[in-house]
Amino acid sequence: MDMNPIAPRRLRRPAGFSGWLACLLAVLSVAPALAAPVRVLVWDEQQPQQRMTYSNWLGGQIAAHLRTRPGLTVETARLDDPEQGLSAAALDACDVLVWWGHVRNGEISAAKGREIVRRIQDGKLAFLALHSAHWSTPFMEAMNWRAREDALKALAPADRATAVFRETNLFANLRTAPKYTDRLSPSAIYRKPVGGPVQIDLLLPNCCFPAYRPDAMPSQVRVLMPGHPIARGLPAGFTIAQTEMYDEPFHVPPPDVVVLEERWERGEWFRSGMVWEIGKGKVFYFRPGHEIYPVFKNPDVLKVIDNAVHWLGGRK
Repeated sequence: MDMNPIAPRRLRRPAGFSGWLACLLAVLSVAPALAAPVRVLVWDEQQPQQRMTYSNWLGGQIAAHLRTRPGLTVETARLDDPEQGLSAAALDACDVLVWWGHVRNGEISAAKGREIVRRIQDGKLAFLALHSAHWSTPFMEAMNWRAREDALKALAPADRATAVFRETNLFANLRTAPKYTDRLSPSAIYRKPVGGPVQIDLLLPNCCFPAYRPDAMPSQVRVLMPGHPIARGLPAGFTIAQTEMYDEPFHVPPPDVVVLEERWERGEWFRSGMVWEIGKGKVFYFRPGHEIYPVFKNPDVLKVIDNAVHWLGGRK
């Protein structure tokens, strides 16, 4: 017989409560990621020769592929758009800027290039330069910034704050290809006057290389860092059936990471996938390409770009 009829009864948890709670917490934990895809802007100079191979332009080919990939929103812009497709609003709405420039690289002002680099420095934007974008204004300004930072690192902290740069270029016409015998850039010479600040004579990076050959010969790409996110899902090596050749030395600051290397039958080679830290942001240079060869229809090439925009945009 129950001697305590008014004792409180034990409350029972509804059936399946713990499973339901676990599911709810799991959904909440991934909701921010699902709500924030990487915003990609594919910028294309759109020179007419592209239409020989890419009916929707070269940038359109890349954008169409990226739109099939999860976790991305993709927009396109071109040089002939209002504000050259690079308005503040367009850049504000972008996490990763993919850039194809070639014969009209010089039409982007240095001021616009520095504006893009400031966004990279602040961690608001990442930059992916394709092939002939080695001479694009944003890439050149990013390499100039990195060359200055590298030069300052050689100094004691007290000297860095007061150091004075005297900057020169290999050529008066900045977009001039170097010879194999030219002084490698960037490079720095330091002078320490008595009682004065350190002077840094900085030869800025030329952002080019001494030889190229647009003969549509194949290249062999090797993955040097298979564990890097840009190399995810790639074979150890792959062939690009038709491409333009670039030959080292590439006149850029030493990269933080070299993910890919490319070689040709005649012995030329190139560091074809390089990453630099630019302040809080990143720049990735991917070499393969040519506007009339179907390089950007190669599934391995497209895989590199897909991996790169996810990683640059913060998706591991």
